[in-house]
Amino acid sequence: MSLEQDAISKVGSNLKPDYKYNSLLVTKFINNLMLDGKKTIAQKNFYKAMDIIAKKVKDKTPLEVFEEAIVNVKPNQEVKSKRVGGATYQVPIDVPYKRQQTLAIRWLLSATRSKKGQKIHISLANELLDAFNKQGSAITTRTNIHKMAEANKAFAHFS
Repeated sequence: MSLEQDAISKVGSNLKPDYKYNSLLVTKFINNLMLDGKKTIAQKNFYKAMDIIAKKVKDKTPLEVFEEAIVNVKPNQEVKSKRVGGATYQVPIDVPYKRQQTLAIRWLLSATRSKKGQKIHISLANELLDAFNKQGSAITTRTNIHKMAEANKAFAHFS
C-alpha cells in the first residue's frame, strides 16, 4: 500500500487535501468544523486559527502543532457498555485508529464551541495550543475516558 493510500485509509475516502497545507487531516477537521454546509467560513476560521498559532509558536509550523495536538488528544482506550446476565458492565476496549482520530477532532471542536464570548478562530487556536501543550478541555476529556477504562479493567474479560 502506498503512503497516499495509507493516509486515505486512516482519514477517510473521497477527501481531497486542503489547498494550503495539502493535508487530508486538515480537510477532515475543516469538514467537522463546518456548520450548515458553509465550508468557506469553516476554512477561513481554521486558517485564521493557524495564523494565530504561527504567531505564538515560533519553533514549529502550525501544521506540526495541529497534528501533535490531534495526537495528544487521541484516546487509546474507551469503555463500552456490555450487558451480561442482568447487569450492565462498562468494558474497556482498545480504540481503532480511525475512531481515535474522530474522537480527537470531536473533543477539540466541542471544547472550542463551549467557550462562549470568543470568536471561533481565537477559541480554536487556544484549544489547539492547549492540546499541543497537553492541557485544556479536550485533554481533560481524554484523561477522564482513560480513568474510566482503568477503573473498569476488571471487566475486560467480558469483551
